[in-house]
Amino acid sequence: MVTRTITINDPVGIHARPAAQFAQAVTASGCTVTIAKEGGNPVPAGSILSVMGLGIKQGDNVVIDVEGDNAESVADNLTGILVAAE
Repeated sequence: MVTRTITINDPVGIHARPAAQFAQAVTASGCTVTIAKEGGNPVPAGSILSVMGLGIKQGDNVVIDVEGDNAESVADNLTGILVAAE
């Protein structure tokens, strides 16, 4: 399993567009991926509604866990999606 922790800098947090891009990338990866606010309960990252339901705002730390083939590159790609949304 590969874990990445990032701080969200986008003033509006993770809203519909980045949540959709993130969830689509998770589904396409074929890996098992969860996302959580740091210290919170993880949710399936392939669900747009689950990701948006976390209510991630600017300044929140987000933990992404990836399990499966190419977990390192998938984690890097997913982190890039959230950082690019900023």
